[in-house]
Amino acid sequence: MTDTTTGRVHHLNLYRKYFELVTAGSKTTEVRVKYPHLADLRPGDQIRFHIKDTDETCVVKIQRVSEYTDFETLLDREGAATVNPTASREEQLADIRAIYPPAKEALGVLAINIELVDG
Repeated sequence: MTDTTTGRVHHLNLYRKYFELVTAGSKTTEVRVKYPHLADLRPGDQIRFHIKDTDETCVVKIQRVSEYTDFETLLDREGAATVNPTASREEQLADIRAIYPPAKEALGVLAINIELVDG
């Protein structure tokens, strides 16, 4: 779906705890592995986050996309508080790696700077 004023809309699932941080406006960086379907994310595009098996969604606008070789570098450069202000860097690293094993991290990682549009 393309709109000349908002760019493309991408649909991604998000765990409830992160969804709530996004809708509160306190999570401004989303972390993802650089899967092929995410390689074309661009500033101006939107992401509609869904909580799996619910009707709950929110929309964010992509402000910036940065690529890193690993999660540690991403957290150091972006600032752990922008990813999850309720957890320490070490807790976040453990949580992220529980979601994405080493083989996925090896694909490269993305820091997606977001701004809430509709929550």
